Amino acid sequence: MSDSPTTALLGIFEHYQPQRLLCVSPEPIPAAVVFCAEHTECTRVETDTVPLSPELATQRYDLAVVADQLEHLDKRQGMELLAGIRNLLASRMAVLVDMQRMPGWEQNDFFGLAFQRHGHFERDGHSLTLFTYDLAQYKTVPDWLNSRYWANPELFGKYWW
Repeated sequence: MSDSPTTALLGIFEHYQPQRLLCVSPEPIPAAVVFCAEHTECTRVETDTVPLSPELATQRYDLAVVADQLEHLDKRQGMELLAGIRNLLASRMAVLVDMQRMPGWEQNDFFGLAFQRHGHFERDGHSLTLFTYDLAQYKTVPDWLNSRYWANPELFGKYWW
């Protein structure tokens, strides 16, 4: 467990090594700035505009980070932003939020969008929660999905009907 949101985000960046990083925040995200400065092959795209501009909304990103943005949107706009990025723009996301500044939101709203709680940070009376999403880890492969349960195991993985 990391001791700060910046350290946690840097760990996520180091793990995934994104080439294209989308940052949706009113201010530059310190961890993204540091990571892209150290990894010159990483392109950081920043915006504070919601909904995203057509130029940004038609591209793919390796990782998207949303920080200090949902607190300024109503719940519907926030859900549309997260679901839109998750469904169309990036297979991996990190969302850093202050749940106390988001009336009407609950952790279950993030779980309903397939996010996992990655960490919780408190300092000077403020608290931030980090939620992450990775399409590759979204659902574990069920036990029954293997050749042992097929009528013709020798055909498993050969044909797609």
